[in-house]
Amino acid sequence: MIEELLQKPYWVIDFLPRQVPADSAGQFFAVERFYLQEQRQAALRRGFAEILLKVNCYFDMQVCEPEAESWERNPAPEQLFSRIAENKKDLCILLPEENALFTLNRDELCMAVYQPSERLLRLLDRLATAAGLFLWQPPRKD
Repeated sequence: MIEELLQKPYWVIDFLPRQVPADSAGQFFAVERFYLQEQRQAALRRGFAEILLKVNCYFDMQVCEPEAESWERNPAPEQLFSRIAENKKDLCILLPEENALFTLNRDELCMAVYQPSERLLRLLDRLATAAGLFLWQPPRKD
């Protein structure tokens, strides 16, 4: 099921409001290295954790590591928060009711959500904005 959802359209929750063009005159890679510092990345991951905890107020949630064979249904908030914020493993978070999938990868500064419904997108936009983050859809590569 994960592989199938990973082929669907996705959105990202990011510290930037859109993708940086390849020909940008800015210093994206220097800024990226800055945010990849442990302290800054931890703050970003806490923002992702806050968003997902709030999403779990509205939707049933199942969590696993990509290579794991079993899903954990609605983990305790403290446990979910620490798994996300500690940034030690990649995570997949499934919303079965929405057939949507979140992915968090240790070495990335964004969180992806695959196949979100309009209802979920509206909620995520508000939550991301409140966390000082941005929700946007990358250009499709067809």
